Amino acid sequence: MNNNEPNNSLEALNAIALTRVSGCPQTVVLELYRRLGSATAVIEKRNQLAELFPDIRLSNKAEIFTDLDEALHRAEDEYRYARENGIRVLALNDSRYPLRLRECPDAPLVLYYKGNADLNQKRVISIVGTRLCTTYGQDLVRRFVNELRALCPHMLIISGLAYGIDICAHRHALENGYDTVAVLAHGLDSLYPQRHLETAKKMLMQGGLLTEYPSHTNADKGNFVRRNRIVAGLSDACILVESAAHGGGLITTRIARDYSRDVFAFPGAVGAPFSEGCNNLIRDNGAALITSAEDFVRAMGWEDDARREKAQQLGIERQLFPELSPDEQRIVDVLQKHNDLQINMLAVQTNIAIGPLSALLFTLEMKGVVRPLSGGAYHLLK
Repeated sequence: MNNNEPNNSLEALNAIALTRVSGCPQTVVLELYRRLGSATAVIEKRNQLAELFPDIRLSNKAEIFTDLDEALHRAEDEYRYARENGIRVLALNDSRYPLRLRECPDAPLVLYYKGNADLNQKRVISIVGTRLCTTYGQDLVRRFVNELRALCPHMLIISGLAYGIDICAHRHALENGYDTVAVLAHGLDSLYPQRHLETAKKMLMQGGLLTEYPSHTNADKGNFVRRNRIVAGLSDACILVESAAHGGGLITTRIARDYSRDVFAFPGAVGAPFSEGCNNLIRDNGAALITSAEDFVRAMGWEDDARREKAQQLGIERQLFPELSPDEQRIVDVLQKHNDLQINMLAVQTNIAIGPLSALLFTLEMKGVVRPLSGGAYHLLK
C-alpha cells in the first residue's frame, strides 16, 4: 500500500467502517480483507464478493454492507476523534501494525494506539497473572524484570493494566527503562481502572495504550476475554506469574500456545490458592518452569543477543570482521573446523598454553566471536 497520507486516511476510514457493518460476521470480513489485501478493495468489490469467493459463506448475500453509508459516517467521526487526540489508527496492512499479531488468524482488523513504543521491537514479551497477587507474586515480577534488564536491555513488555500482576509488570518495566504497552478492553476515551491513571500517563511517554475498541466502548466483561488474544499475539513469549486454578491468565496462556508462542510459568507453594494455576500448567506441560530471568533468556535462546548487547553497553561493539591477533585467529580457525571444543582440546590443537589461552578466549568473548558453554567448552559464533 502507498504510504502517503491520503491513502492511509482512506484505508483507515474504510477499515474502521468494516468493523461496524452488519450482515457479515467479522470473521468473514477479516477473511475477505486478507484475500483482497485492503479494506478499500473489500468495499470497492462489495457487490462482487459472492462471485469472487464462492467458497466463503456469505449468509445474507443480498444484505451485505447495506448499512455501509452509516458505517462510513461513524468511521469518519471515529477517525476525526483519533486525529484530534493523538491516536494512531492501524489497519491490518499498515506497516506499523504489530507483525506478530498480524500472523494470528483472528487478528483485529483495526487497532487504536496511543504512545511512542515500536510495536515491532526485536523482542516482545507479555507478563500476566492474577488480579489478587500476593507479596510473593509481586516480588517475582520485580526480581524478574530487574534481572531481565541486565541480560536483555532492549525489550517491550506487554500486559493489561489490570490490578495485581499486570500493573506490577508495567510499573517495574517503567522503573527499569523498558517500553511497556497495555492492551485495554475499552476505547481510548476512558481508562479502567481509574486508579492506574498515573501509570498510564507515564506509559504514554515510555510505551503506550492499545485497543481494538473504538471510543465510547465500555469495559464489558467479554471484552477482557477478547483482549487476551491481543496480549498473547503481540508477544514472542507469555509469562504467567501467579494464577488461581481457573484464573484469567490461563486463558491468555492457552491462546499463546494456540498461536505457537512460548509459554512460561513461575511455580509456587503446593496448595497456595494463587499458585495452583501455575503449578497445574507446569504439571500438564502447558508451560515451561522458570525461576529467574536467566532461565527465561536461556530457554528462549537469547543468550548470544544478550551477551552482545552487554558488550555494546561496555563499549565493545562486535564488528562484522573484527581485527584478530595471530593467536586469536588460530583459535577461530580451529573452532571453524571443530566447534564447541573444551579448553584443554583447544590448547592441544592451537599449541597455546592454558593460561594465555584463557585470556585470549576472554578477549574473543568480549569481541562477540565466541561464547563459553557448560563444561568448559567454547562455541564459535557464526
